[in-house]
Amino acid sequence: MMVKIRLKRMGQKKAPFYRIVVADSRSPRDGRFIEEIGTYDPTQNPSAIKVDEDAAKKWLASGAQPTETVGKILKHAGIL
Repeated sequence: MMVKIRLKRMGQKKAPFYRIVVADSRSPRDGRFIEEIGTYDPTQNPSAIKVDEDAAKKWLASGAQPTETVGKILKHAGIL
């Protein structure tokens, strides 16, 4: 099973809010996930990022691959 760390879109139309989740790569974007490890709110200035550092490091160590966007968010948060 390939595990990815990716964004799950929440919020209203034209007001996105994202949860950073660990999910099976075969599940849909907003579908089933294994664990929620943080949030990302691009509507605030500056963007609000909250990540559970321990959970993110645990999943990265066990082989979960972050998507390109989540990789940038984790790098900005100082985890990668």
